[in-house]
Amino acid sequence: MIDNTLRAGAVSAPGDLARLAATEMLAGYKSGHFDPVDVIEDTIATLTRVDASCNVMVTDLFESARAAAEQAAGAYRNGSARAMEGIPVSIKDLVFVAGVPAKAGAPSYADFVPGADSHAVSKLRQAGAIPTCKTTTCESGYKLTADSPVTGITRNPWNFDRTSGGSSGGAAAGVAAGAGPIAIGTDGVGSIRVPSSFCGVFGLKPTFGLVSRAPGFFPPSWGSLAHTGPITNTVADAALTLRTIAGYDIRDAASLRGALGEVSPLADAPPVRVAVSRDFGYAAVDPHVAKAFDGATGALLGSTVEFVKAGIALDPDILAKVLKPIAFTEQASSVGARPDVAFAESDAEFREVIAEGRRFSGMDYMAATHLRSKLRGQFVDLFANADVLLTPTVSVTAFDAGTLGVDLIDGRSVDRHLGWSPFTWPINLAGLPAASVPCGFDPDGLPIGLQIVAPWGREDLVLAVAAELERLRPWSGMRPRI
Repeated sequence: MIDNTLRAGAVSAPGDLARLAATEMLAGYKSGHFDPVDVIEDTIATLTRVDASCNVMVTDLFESARAAAEQAAGAYRNGSARAMEGIPVSIKDLVFVAGVPAKAGAPSYADFVPGADSHAVSKLRQAGAIPTCKTTTCESGYKLTADSPVTGITRNPWNFDRTSGGSSGGAAAGVAAGAGPIAIGTDGVGSIRVPSSFCGVFGLKPTFGLVSRAPGFFPPSWGSLAHTGPITNTVADAALTLRTIAGYDIRDAASLRGALGEVSPLADAPPVRVAVSRDFGYAAVDPHVAKAFDGATGALLGSTVEFVKAGIALDPDILAKVLKPIAFTEQASSVGARPDVAFAESDAEFREVIAEGRRFSGMDYMAATHLRSKLRGQFVDLFANADVLLTPTVSVTAFDAGTLGVDLIDGRSVDRHLGWSPFTWPINLAGLPAASVPCGFDPDGLPIGLQIVAPWGREDLVLAVAAELERLRPWSGMRPRI
């Protein structure tokens, strides 16, 4: 927990600066209580310590970060500081940073070095933010943990025996452990929201296309599903980051001409119509997750929202009929030119995904695409009567590190790969904006997340409801002790 004296400007202990929110760092820089050099050094020390326990880094960028911090300190002295000047940001290893390996958790790509920054990294640099490291992911982002044959197992800072979730697991674990306020993650089936839920932080998946993936989302898997977005401890930091990285990019065919609108407090707006779904009409949910979800939604009852009966029931076979034919085919096609020997060191489960993706036909893919359009129509109908939808983020809390998932929830069998996260990937199929906010803990002290979903282009609504939950039930001061 951050000492209140630090919020007033006094540094009390090593690690305190790295644990500050980005908005607090900016305030400290402007007031002269500390400068970017102080923050970057503290962040580097914390990253090193957290990495030793949780394995969150692939490649450190400490040398360039120190040089950038010196420049940022000078910008504050001469009055030329930009919107995110001196803010440390970690970058998931699927996202390009020029001149830095993009290993993507894949043995055969371990030596690949991109020659250009991704759109998101370029925008962050233009705003003065400082990349500090590349964070761990699973191979090609294929699963919802961050274990890979390149980097090993990434662990949860709340309990080292449990997974951080993924595939943006290093990103979420680093933020949760206080190793900097902002991480850039990617999300193809829940890879921002799942680790955010498991690690007790805030994760935002924007509308599909709002943040460009060019010049490379690497490897180019999950082509019609993958999003780029921020993982933070506070809603304000996520809004700051999204406002920076959103915007049209001609290099990305899915790129939108959009930006984050003004985020108004719920008290200053007409009542927001809130729909609630505990199970999407079919999903198995752990009782502890359901209890925490009910408690968080109940907290909103006294707020300026209006609960509406706008339910949504998904096809119980949506995973087999829609997601797998699309996601696995896209994953397999992204590596289709590589010989089988290229996967000799890959996870067995990754090879199974590739094999299954190769078995789907073009007819299978198109049939799934038609069903995907019907799913989108269900959300169109839902949002005709509601402004936001609330669901659990994940059906379970963090399971054992080094495992693919669970296959039993509250006595019901589920798909071990994706069945325990039934609330995230339907939102990727629809391309909707969504966020995971911390909403409680299970009896083992592991975090639980609540998902907020809004219509396309309405990140402002997601952030407004998240900010209200943050006001009612603050979470940023609750941190694991490492």
